[in-house]
Amino acid sequence: MNAELVKKALEKVLNPNVLVNMVSRRVRQLNSGAGGLSRPLVAGLANLGAGDIALHEIIEDKMSFEMPEIIALTRPTGTNRKRPQHWAKNKTGAAGEENGANDFPARKRAGTHS
Repeated sequence: MNAELVKKALEKVLNPNVLVNMVSRRVRQLNSGAGGLSRPLVAGLANLGAGDIALHEIIEDKMSFEMPEIIALTRPTGTNRKRPQHWAKNKTGAAGEENGANDFPARKRAGTHS
C-alpha cells in the first residue's frame, strides 16, 4: 500500500484501527470476485492493488462509516436488587439445617486434626 494514500485516508477516518478494518473488509470484497461489490467504485485504477483501490475509495468518499454513540455504563449498587424467594436471609436456623450447615461441627474430638 502507498504510504501517501494511507496518510490521506487517515485524514478522512481519523482512527487508524477503523481505517485498517475498512480497508481489510474492502480488500476482501474486491478479491472475492462475486457480486457487485467486487468491482472498484472509482474509475481508472486498473493497475493498482486491492489495498490501494480501497484507500482511493475512502479518500474520494465512496466509502463511509459511523462510529457508535458511547454510552456511559453504571454499575448496579445492589440496594434495590431482588433476591430469589428460596434464598434465606441468613444461614442460621431452619435454612442452615436444610443446607447441611450443621453436619460437620468444628472439632468435636480433641487431638484428631491440628
